[in-house]
Amino acid sequence: MNDHQLLRYSRHILLDDIGIEGQEKLLAAHALVIGAGGLGSPVALYLASAGVGKITLVDHDSVDLTNLQRQIMHTTARVGQAKASSGKQALTEINPDIEIVAVCERAEGERLAQLVASASVVLDCTDNFATRHAINRACVAAGVPLVSGAAIRMDGQIAVFDPRSGTTPCYACLFPPDQQFEEVQCSTMGVFAPLVGIIGTMQAAEALKVVMGIGESLAQRLLLLDARHMEWSSIRTTKSPDCAVCGSTHR
Repeated sequence: MNDHQLLRYSRHILLDDIGIEGQEKLLAAHALVIGAGGLGSPVALYLASAGVGKITLVDHDSVDLTNLQRQIMHTTARVGQAKASSGKQALTEINPDIEIVAVCERAEGERLAQLVASASVVLDCTDNFATRHAINRACVAAGVPLVSGAAIRMDGQIAVFDPRSGTTPCYACLFPPDQQFEEVQCSTMGVFAPLVGIIGTMQAAEALKVVMGIGESLAQRLLLLDARHMEWSSIRTTKSPDCAVCGSTHR
């Protein structure tokens, strides 16, 4: 690191858990953030400020006035602009020394697989089960850690799925793709603005920990937040041998 970087990241470097070695790992990392909305905003902002060397923002949508109640990466002046491009502008203003790539498309199939395979960590900030399952399959196939978050109404959840160990569950172990779940979205059900900030910030924290290899991740826990009463619940999770994605009979 040069003198400018030593100064910019000095408050990280002062931490015994991080130091210069940990900060260098962040600078060498590539975070893939899928979804540049309510969750993706705090995720990307904190990854950029923390010094993740390359951040790829993926989102096919444009900034809408209704987004601004919670999607803090965007501004009124950028309404109508592609969210990935708007996000790139915001992150560059925070930290011009890192590489920001804006992917203004819905990443699917081989394109998604390529993006995931190039990343050090993937952050799922999307809002539908089909996309979450596609991201999970790509992460399992590439052996890339996945930090998953969700928020609706006043309820949130966060988990880490790390296929590198081979013993921890994947997203499909908890939410099998053949089961029916109620598909709820902010556009119809609403969401408490600070909730996405809480969950997204925790996603960023877990991703940074995974990249630096510090602390204990949420790889075998699902955290649930009831923001109405500000109560957290923690559920232990286990790998399913019959999982359609990571189970031994399906690999």
